[in-house]
Amino acid sequence: MSTNQPDPAATIQSAKATREAQPRPAKAADGKRVDHARSAKQFLNAPEHAKSHDTRVWAMRTKRDKQAHTIEEWEELRELASQIKTHTLTNLDTYLEQFEANAKANGVHVHWAKDAAEHNRIVHEIFTDHGVKSVIKSKSMLMEECGFRHYMGSVGIEIVETDLGERIQQLDGEDPSHIVVPPVHKMRSDVARLFAEKLGSDPDNDDAHYLAGRQRDATRPLILDADAGMTGANFAVAETGGFVVCTNEGNADLSANVPNLHVASIGIEKLVPRVEDMGVFIRLLSRSALGSPITQYTSHFRAPKQGGEMHIVLVDNGRSKRLGMEKFWSSLKCIRCGACMNTCPVYRRSGGLSYGATYAGPLGLILNPSFDLHRYSNLPFASTLNGSCTNVCPVKINIHEQIFGWRQVLAEEGHLPWTKKTGLTAAGKVLASPKGYRAAIKATNSALKHLPRWALYNRMNAWGEGREMPNPPDNGTFHDWYKRNRLNKTTPTDSGDTP
Repeated sequence: MSTNQPDPAATIQSAKATREAQPRPAKAADGKRVDHARSAKQFLNAPEHAKSHDTRVWAMRTKRDKQAHTIEEWEELRELASQIKTHTLTNLDTYLEQFEANAKANGVHVHWAKDAAEHNRIVHEIFTDHGVKSVIKSKSMLMEECGFRHYMGSVGIEIVETDLGERIQQLDGEDPSHIVVPPVHKMRSDVARLFAEKLGSDPDNDDAHYLAGRQRDATRPLILDADAGMTGANFAVAETGGFVVCTNEGNADLSANVPNLHVASIGIEKLVPRVEDMGVFIRLLSRSALGSPITQYTSHFRAPKQGGEMHIVLVDNGRSKRLGMEKFWSSLKCIRCGACMNTCPVYRRSGGLSYGATYAGPLGLILNPSFDLHRYSNLPFASTLNGSCTNVCPVKINIHEQIFGWRQVLAEEGHLPWTKKTGLTAAGKVLASPKGYRAAIKATNSALKHLPRWALYNRMNAWGEGREMPNPPDNGTFHDWYKRNRLNKTTPTDSGDTP
């Protein structure tokens, strides 16, 4: 063999050594605005990750479309789901009382939490009463919203995520970047490096089956030794006092059934009136989320297991306040499928962690400001208002209209940054004056033709950071064309002549 031939093993090792590092957007300090644009730029500076993220998320959108097209009554299901949610939210007090009464009749302890702090305190008291030191939990965005895992860590109680994606993010010290696929921003090489550090696996083996197996081997002993288990809920049924958890790994069943103590944290908006309503939502949920006909496990929980104990914590945390908002109450219809995120061109290219909040993408733009208007005041502007999110929403929330509505609220209540406020004020004056607008367009076209490149592409021009400026038309503006060809000219139809 010629000594000039490259060594295949060395080539592979070199390629692995130069793998792109996972981008990690900076977190905003407490009380500061989240700078989505800056964090998105950091994500885009890792082109392999940005491309992988876009491809994977868009694949879920295309699979969703294929599944929707296999059901002739798809749009009827969406409309029915929207109506059920509207009816339930309109009568939420009645259904909550019905749910509580039926759950108690089933032998379940029911608690009410007005906010995240009270939720964490209630669960902590339950654990203290039972001497709990280790807890296994399935995926729950509500508990992420409450900062539950971090709180429990501060009081010495270990929380182990049993969902593979959530466990990856927990081991890496990151929040979920997607409400259904928490580590979707990661590549397999990132997970291989993480597991090598945390679980002692082979850093050069990024086979998905191998990585899932190593995580399973490491987590199963923790599951068997846990003192308590926690789940969230996808739906809670007022008629029965039970709730439904949908997973693809069966981890909710482990969390609910292996320990004797099961605590379920449920947002008050998760109510549906009847069991038969589940026939609508289960057909929509997984198809909208992942493009699969149904989740692998659709688990119904109604009462504690024999010899066990079950607690349900019903959590408000701003939901009642949002229910009273005329423009934004329908956001409570959300079933957390992530379809709006999968279709959003901004989310697909910026990554979920760039939103700096529990909820990313279009959903985050309409939920996060209701928690902290100042901190998340930049997020409603991270949208093109193209309406694709509304078009795919299985419960027909008018997402893009609510994004625009939050922009109005931010402007009215003085939460716009100085630069944006100044720019919008100037734009408003120009757009309010036809003569001023036309003069501005002509001046801009002339500048694009004659100014040197350095004068156009600089820090003052955010558009030019990621794209080329458009070429100005050679024959003037549309208004110039209209004056030449239409203004004060009579057509045969206008004059009464036959064409």
